[in-house]
Amino acid sequence: MRIIPAIDIIDGKCVRLSKGDYDTKKIYNEDPLEVAKSFEAHGIQYLHLVDLDGAKSKHIVNHKVLEKIASKTKLKIDFGGGLKTDEDLRIAFESGAKQITGGSIAVKKKNVFESWIGDYGPERIILGADAKNGKIAVSGWQEGSNEDLIPFIQEYEEKGVKYVICTDISRDGMLEGPAFELYNAILAETDSIRLIASGGISEFNEIPKLKELGCEGVIIGKAIYENRISLSDLENYILHQ
Repeated sequence: MRIIPAIDIIDGKCVRLSKGDYDTKKIYNEDPLEVAKSFEAHGIQYLHLVDLDGAKSKHIVNHKVLEKIASKTKLKIDFGGGLKTDEDLRIAFESGAKQITGGSIAVKKKNVFESWIGDYGPERIILGADAKNGKIAVSGWQEGSNEDLIPFIQEYEEKGVKYVICTDISRDGMLEGPAFELYNAILAETDSIRLIASGGISEFNEIPKLKELGCEGVIIGKAIYENRISLSDLENYILHQ
């Protein structure tokens, strides 16, 4: 299972929110590159980079941060937040993203998101399926939708999506444990989805449980920044899993 630390960006700085609420912003580091390098130094190969300014303003904003990390580390970066147009996507890939995550766009402009899957291939386009009370949320989680989570994922599975990042918003940044039951339900109702768990990771022993469930990857944010999970433990897990 892939270990994927998260860096969320506001004003070029590394921050975390709770439940997607911008008013709960906590700055952890002024220099995201420094954080990314510390991940790489502990054997981590992947990074989930979220442009929170982009998510709010509905277009890519922090692509220079992406470019800096991509050019100065070997981390394989998936990038999301505010990707709404073909131009946003081009900038993200040209700035060094290996994959992009589309959330709101997959709800609001399905034809555009489907065209991205066709143009770039399903290995490079991740479906961001972020849910609150079983419904998909969009626009940096500031809006709800009428889309039910599992049928939404199934619809895109039929259209070729392979990777899905699913966040239970009620758990994000709360350090209360991941949504094991939700992930179990998704995996039971889909055939070929590579599910990446996100939100709520609070302690190391949850990671092997997610692997046992069948998750392909796990995104870890606040638990690292609040020293609940050490980079040394993650390094050891990557070496020996």
